[in-house]
Amino acid sequence: MSKKKPRPIPVPAQFIPGLIDAHTHLASCGGDLAGLVERAKEAGVEKLCTVGDGLAEAELALEAAQQFGNVFAACAIHPTKAHQLDEAARARLTEMAADPNCVAIGETGLDTYWITHDPENTAALDVQEEALCWHVDLAISADKPLMIHNREADADLMRVLADAPAPKDTILHCFSSPLEMAKEALDRGYVLSFAGNVTFKRNEELREAARIAPISQILIETDAPYMTPEPFRGSRNEPSLIGHTALCIAEVRGMAVEDVAAALNENFDRVYGVTNP
Repeated sequence: MSKKKPRPIPVPAQFIPGLIDAHTHLASCGGDLAGLVERAKEAGVEKLCTVGDGLAEAELALEAAQQFGNVFAACAIHPTKAHQLDEAARARLTEMAADPNCVAIGETGLDTYWITHDPENTAALDVQEEALCWHVDLAISADKPLMIHNREADADLMRVLADAPAPKDTILHCFSSPLEMAKEALDRGYVLSFAGNVTFKRNEELREAARIAPISQILIETDAPYMTPEPFRGSRNEPSLIGHTALCIAEVRGMAVEDVAAALNENFDRVYGVTNP
C-alpha cells in the first residue's frame, strides 16, 4: 500500500514589501496573536483587517486592532448566524461601528450553501436578507464599507444590493463567483477581494476576473485560517502566506508583484479609510 506524501509546511512566498491582508480571522488562526502579526510583518504585510463573524469574534477583532497599530477590525453578524441579530446585538454592533478601530461592516451577506447542508443551525434566507439590509444601513450611517460574504447566492445577493441604498464601498470578500458576476459587480463599482482560491489550478475563470478588474477595484486576503493558497492547499492558513496570492495576481495581470502590492496597499487605505497606521 502506497503512503500519502506529507503536505509541505506552509511558508511565505518571499518577502514582498507593502503587502496587505484585507480579510482574515486572527482569532481562529490559533497560536500566539503577536506571533501571527509578527510573522506577517516579516513576510512584508504592512496592514491587515481581522474580521468578526459574530459578536464574540467581533469583540476579539476590536481588541486585536486596539493592541496592534497595523491591525484593523471589521464587525458584523455572519449570514448563517443572522437569527442572532437581536436588539442587543444590533445595539452592540452600532457601538462597534462607531469605534475608529472598526473600518468595515462585515462579514454580512447571503449563504444558501449552509441552508441546504445544515438547515437546523443556519438562518433562513429571508432572515439573512433582513440582516443584510440592516448591515447596509449600519454601514451607511457609520460611513464605512460593507464587507460581503456570498456563498451560492449570487442572484439573490445582487438583487438585494441593487434594491438597497449604496454604502461608500462594497467589498465582495473571497470572490468566487462566475466571470459574468464579476463583470456585473465591477460595473456597479464593487471591490473584488481575492483569496487563496484564485491560485487553485482549476480556477482559470477566477484568475480571468482578477486580470480584467481595474486595479483600483481589487483587494487580496487570506480569509485565514481557511483558503490556503497553492502549493499548501489543505493546510492551515495565516496572514504571512498572502504573498502567494499577490504573486498569482501579478502574474495574471503581467505586473511586477511590488507594483501590485503598492496598488493594493493604496486600495486598502482608500476603502477602509486608513491613514498612516
